[in-house]
Amino acid sequence: MYDIPFFNYPAIYKRFEKEYDAIFKDVCSRGAFILQKDLAEFEAALAEFLGVKHAFGVNDGTNAMILGLKAHGIGPGDEVIIASHTYIATAASIKLVGATPVFADIGEDNIFSAASAAKKITSKTKALMPTQLNGRCANMDEVGALAKQHGLMIFEDSAQGLGAAFKGKRAGSFGGFGTLSFYPAKVMGCFGDGGAVMTNDDAIADRLYEMRDHGRNHDGEVVDWGTNARLDNLQAAFLKFRMGNYAEDMQRRREIAKMYHDGLSGHDKIYLPQGPSDGDHYDVYQNYELAAEERDALRAHLANKGIRTIIQWAGTPVHWFEKLGYGREQFDDLPRTDWFFDRCLMLPMHMALSDADVKAVIDTILEFYES
Repeated sequence: MYDIPFFNYPAIYKRFEKEYDAIFKDVCSRGAFILQKDLAEFEAALAEFLGVKHAFGVNDGTNAMILGLKAHGIGPGDEVIIASHTYIATAASIKLVGATPVFADIGEDNIFSAASAAKKITSKTKALMPTQLNGRCANMDEVGALAKQHGLMIFEDSAQGLGAAFKGKRAGSFGGFGTLSFYPAKVMGCFGDGGAVMTNDDAIADRLYEMRDHGRNHDGEVVDWGTNARLDNLQAAFLKFRMGNYAEDMQRRREIAKMYHDGLSGHDKIYLPQGPSDGDHYDVYQNYELAAEERDALRAHLANKGIRTIIQWAGTPVHWFEKLGYGREQFDDLPRTDWFFDRCLMLPMHMALSDADVKAVIDTILEFYES
């Protein structure tokens, strides 16, 4: 028996316990809780890392998308094309500004397909919003070409994509805005909810700055309707510290992914994500999501051996949510998404994994198919 959790939440704190304790005491002793220098310093470090002009810490990734959409005037009567293989928050952010999410299929890399999106464009379409999923970017050349052809904006749900790149350009830096999530299980998580919204547009940056803090401008004057979507300064201080270790985290996740890739490649019942050396893509492997025949039996076998896995989004792409007015039977143009969700499975992928843990996962999977 093994003891390999899907994600090790206590390990987030234990890894840098002394440093986090010192940060907590420093911030709290200064009474620096809301919109203080720690947040400004984190935002500057994040913008530099991503290669963007502006980054704003907000309270979570969902509100980051809502703010970005509202800043660009997306609202009733508008359509935004997304992949159905995404978290419900992507579609919800569009609905909550009064617009309509339209679902595209995924490609062979299980991410937003520009070819599928091209078939969904109407006179109401205003933007393409790929989800930079599992720590991988969509093919942004294809997305960009499609947007240019039809005069559409590009937005990015890059909640899982911090550090991912396509042709050297970071996720979250391609379009009118990009977003991040710092939920604890993200590749760089904080100790609660947190997020960021980024842009290279100065006018949009002013709107985002105002909207996240009750419509107040840089002079503290209320100039528009806004909301309270600020990132807590204490969380920003923790994240500022984590930025200093992030290169190490990206490298380790890529090492784990390579072990999975090398150990499981060539099996006719397992469909792996792309490997770490994949041409124009630089993946940071927020998750290691594969497809497997006999998925449920495999998952039970792993659990019986003490290895925990999960099925992303509780096994439900957005277009399957019947209580939201959708349903699998309503869509016959998302075949890859349907195929994938009948088989998808995420293996453990976190910084507390040892090489021995990864080898145990690989060996147990192979044992299942060989039995």
